[in-house]
Amino acid sequence: MADLIVKSKVKEYVGNMNVGADFLDELNKVVEAAIDRAKVRAAENGRSTLKGRDA
Repeated sequence: MADLIVKSKVKEYVGNMNVGADFLDELNKVVEAAIDRAKVRAAENGRSTLKGRDA
């Protein structure tokens, strides 16, 4: 699995809260699954370009 999130940006976004490594791993899985669903939807619609409506 590739790292699809920028960990430093996630930590910056949450502000003064701590971010556990397990949270970052799970967030990466969520993003990966969303991209996989978008790829399938685009392919089903005959496109090779992911669009916002695929998300």
